[in-house]
Amino acid sequence: MVAEAAKQSSKAEMMSVKRGEPTLVPPAEATPTGEQYYLSNLDQNIAVIVQTVYCFKGPSPGHEGPAEVLRAALARVLVHYHPLAGRLGISPEMKLTVECTGEGAPFVEADAACDLADIGDLSTPDPAALGQLVYSVPGAKNILEMPPITAQVTRFKCGGFSLGLAMNHCMFDGLGAMEFVNSWAEMACGATELTVPPFLDRTLLRARDPPTISFPHREFEEIADVSGMAALYGGQELVYRSFSFDPDRLERVRALALAGGDLDRCTTFEALSGLVWRARTAALGLAPQQQTKLLFAVDGRRRFVPPLPKGYFGNGIVLTNALAAAGDLLAAPVSHVAGMVQEAVRMVTDEYMRSAVDYFEATRARPSLASTLLITTWSRLAFDGADFGWGEPVMSGPVTLPEKEVILFLAHGKERKSINVLLGLPASAMDAFKDLMDEI
Repeated sequence: MVAEAAKQSSKAEMMSVKRGEPTLVPPAEATPTGEQYYLSNLDQNIAVIVQTVYCFKGPSPGHEGPAEVLRAALARVLVHYHPLAGRLGISPEMKLTVECTGEGAPFVEADAACDLADIGDLSTPDPAALGQLVYSVPGAKNILEMPPITAQVTRFKCGGFSLGLAMNHCMFDGLGAMEFVNSWAEMACGATELTVPPFLDRTLLRARDPPTISFPHREFEEIADVSGMAALYGGQELVYRSFSFDPDRLERVRALALAGGDLDRCTTFEALSGLVWRARTAALGLAPQQQTKLLFAVDGRRRFVPPLPKGYFGNGIVLTNALAAAGDLLAAPVSHVAGMVQEAVRMVTDEYMRSAVDYFEATRARPSLASTLLITTWSRLAFDGADFGWGEPVMSGPVTLPEKEVILFLAHGKERKSINVLLGLPASAMDAFKDLMDEI
């Protein structure tokens, strides 16, 4: 794992990206300003910056440069997504809101001292190297000082380029972000109307009056660290790694989940989540009595009654959970753990989601990540499908994971039937996790 860290460090030095000065790209036409744009309670809980990079082969000689095309298309798409041109603020109710200032999104042009091929693939997060391809506002002390979105176009010596985006999760979930990027791509290709216009009104998800909490909502539960995890993470370097599961390997994981007789059927997500939760618990060496929590997001768009409108601009996801003592988790077969994941999925009904919205209204609590694994699934999101006029990205992926407790499931391969499992662990735990994955 030391060699892995050294390799990432040398890649960061080789790239040597030089940024120009950021400029603001406002909407191409007048948009509503001077008002506060409402963010729902589902948006409040996940105000973290998500950084992604898309790499393209580049335009043919004689064509307009990518930076000019992307800048002009961004201005046009911001007319439809005008809250992204504003800035985050705090409402009188002490919640996050968007001040509709119309000032625009920061846009940066940059040049890298290497070819696109030199950065390798994007299957593993690499903050030191890939972080150079995304613009972060220098000196920003908190989320309120960061714009909802920034964009950076980096030109490579080979003629290829990358588009690096830093987007605040409170503005949209994965599906919403994908729809925004695809809409931007449509504008770059000359479209005058969007295939999926954004539905901007988030008041659909206002809390009930009075709030009605009908579930325990253990996703917010604080768990005591009785295993010395803080010392482990503090004392070792965090190593990122990607584990690939092709269709054959995924079928073996499903077979493991079905073998114990606890389940008649299960999805690939349920089986893989159960396996990874159990393996990470073992790799970290958690004490048998240590409570450990699994969190993951379920798309509530179709589960709400009535369903959320097509193009809903905002977070339509709700966190669900499973809890177990580490000793019980490791003593149980994969089938039992996959069953716990399945039960957590079933729990997400319209009433559960409304109760979660109301829980935040009444408590202002945020989900605790202490002794927790948070699985984020991008395996159904076609982030590599955005064609801005130069064909689909030759590769795309995350710069880093937003928190050390997060594991990302990312679709992989031409047919999108493989899944890459991306995670970061202390070096010793990553070695143990790899050994467990090698057994599958």
